[in-house]
Amino acid sequence: MPTRADDDALAGTLLLEDGTRFDGRGLGRAGRRVGEVVFTTGMVGYPESLTDPSFRGQILTFTYPLLGNYGVPPANARDPNGLPLLESEELQVRGVVVRGTTRPHHFGSQRSLEDWLTEEGVGGIAGVDTRRLTEHLRSRGVVKGVLDVHAIDDRPSDEELGRTLARAPAYDEEDYMAQVAPKSPTLLRREGGPTVAVLDCGIKTSILRSLLDRGVSVLRLPFDHEVPARWDGRKVSGLLVGNGPGDPADLSATVEELARASSRELPTLGICLGHQLLALARGGRTYKLKYGHRGQNKTIGFADGRALIVSENHGYAVDPHSLKGSGLEPWATNPDDGTLEGFRDRSGRVLALQGHPEGHPGPQEAGFVFDRFVSKVRRRA
Repeated sequence: MPTRADDDALAGTLLLEDGTRFDGRGLGRAGRRVGEVVFTTGMVGYPESLTDPSFRGQILTFTYPLLGNYGVPPANARDPNGLPLLESEELQVRGVVVRGTTRPHHFGSQRSLEDWLTEEGVGGIAGVDTRRLTEHLRSRGVVKGVLDVHAIDDRPSDEELGRTLARAPAYDEEDYMAQVAPKSPTLLRREGGPTVAVLDCGIKTSILRSLLDRGVSVLRLPFDHEVPARWDGRKVSGLLVGNGPGDPADLSATVEELARASSRELPTLGICLGHQLLALARGGRTYKLKYGHRGQNKTIGFADGRALIVSENHGYAVDPHSLKGSGLEPWATNPDDGTLEGFRDRSGRVLALQGHPEGHPGPQEAGFVFDRFVSKVRRRA
C-alpha cells in the first residue's frame, strides 16, 4: 500500500512557544495547526490514541520510534453494539509528531496511517528526534506549539509561526465540549439489564462497551444534562462520568449536576476526567500537571502493597489534601510522583480512578472496577 513515505512532497515544521524548532518530513494534510504539545509513552494503540477525545486540542508526540506497522481499520468500522470500533468517530488530535513511519503489515488494515491523516485533514511531522522533544517537555512542561505542513521549498520562518502562536488561544481557553460532547441523549439498550446514565464529556467508546458487555443499558447524556430518575420507562440505577479534554474546573455545569442530591444518591464511577469532576463536586481542588501522564504503562499503588499497570491520558490531577472533610478517602496513588490515582467514599457509593480500567489501548488489570460498579448498580435496580 503506498504511503506518503514514497515521496518528499511535503515538509513539516514544529515550533514551540519557547522558540524551540523541529523540522522534518510532512505527513497528512498540508496546513497550519496550533495546539498543546504533549507526549505519550505507549508502544502500541496509535489508532485508539489518535481517536481519543481527551487529546482534543493537542499535538501528540509518540515516543515509540516507528508507527504504522499495523495500519488502520476500515473507515466507519463498527462493533456489534453499533459503536465505532475505535474511540470516537474521527481523529481528535490537532497534529502528530513521530520519529518514523512504516508501511502496514496486518490482515485487517485498509489504509496506512499517513493516508488516514490525509483523509481526515490532520497534519503531522516525521523525522523528529522525539527523545529530545520529550526530554524538553519533561523539563519545560507542556507548551503551546504550531505545526506547519507545507511544500518542501516553502518553509515558514520562526517569526511567521510565532505570530500564529501569539494569535491562537491557550489550551485552557477553548470550548472542547462543543466539539466532543453529544448534543442530545441516546439510549443503548441491553434487555433485562439495569440502566446507567453517562455524563458524556468526550467519553471513549471502549468505556461504553465495557458497560454494555456487562449487561448494562447506557443512557448517554450531554455533559451538562440533568441526570433523570427514569428514561423511556427505565429506572436510572447508576451514574458514570468518563474521560474528556480540557480543564475540569471549566465544567461547572457537570460539577453542579454531580453535586445535586439526587445524583449523589446513585452508585457512581468516575474515570479520568470523571475522577477529577467528582472531586470538584465534593469541594476538592484540581491542578495542572507539569507534563501529564499519557501512555499504557502507568503504575498505581494501593495501601496494602498491591500495584496495577493502567492506561492513562490526563494533564490534570486532584489535590488529595483538598478532600479532607469531603467524605472521600484516597484509594490509590502514583508511586512515581505521588499523585492521587483513585478515591472512594466511606458509604461505598462512589468509586473513582484516574487511570482507564477499560484498557484500550493498554492493560486491562483494573477491569474489576467495572465489575464492582455494575454490582452496586444491580443492587439498586
